[in-house]
Amino acid sequence: DVGQAGEALLLSVDAAAAVDLAMAKARLAFSMHATRPKLWKGVNSNRDGHLTHRIDLKKARHPLLDPETVVPTTIELGANYRALLITGPNTGGKTVALKTVGLLMLMAQAGLYIPADEGSIVSVFPAVFVDIGDEQSIAQNLSTFSGHMKTVIQMLRHVSSDSLVLLDELGAGTDPQEGSALARAIISSLLKTGALVIGTTHY
Repeated sequence: DVGQAGEALLLSVDAAAAVDLAMAKARLAFSMHATRPKLWKGVNSNRDGHLTHRIDLKKARHPLLDPETVVPTTIELGANYRALLITGPNTGGKTVALKTVGLLMLMAQAGLYIPADEGSIVSVFPAVFVDIGDEQSIAQNLSTFSGHMKTVIQMLRHVSSDSLVLLDELGAGTDPQEGSALARAIISSLLKTGALVIGTTHY
């Protein structure tokens, strides 16, 4: 009788789902030439009392790009400094590098292997704040600049020492001199929270 075997059937379905998930993760890792990252457990910093986090991605690759042709990037943050600014011309790979960091952090936290070399280190961030691309709202009549600033203001209200902040084209959309000063002020405010910050900029 199916009713009498209901509990056993449900347990079997759960077991099959767990095996299927494990196999899917393995296939994904194999297709991306991925490795198992080391998880960094934050400790209290003697300097400012903030919980420390680390990122050390060795030859990391964007998971959606062809692993045979993508140019890998190595990014280290948290051991000696908490902010990293990536500068360069348009189409130089700044935004791809930023997205790579964000995606790999979330992949690791989801229990996935990451497309990076052996020995890469990741942290578990309860909150990841991201401002990438032009999300201007026509309905609210927000310009590129004001749209970014609205997002940054929301970030500043909620960022903590357990946060990772990713900012694309920080200070863009306004006068270069003003944008540069604003970018410095934003990064300074974020660093006071103890968060790790990675940004891209022309300045």
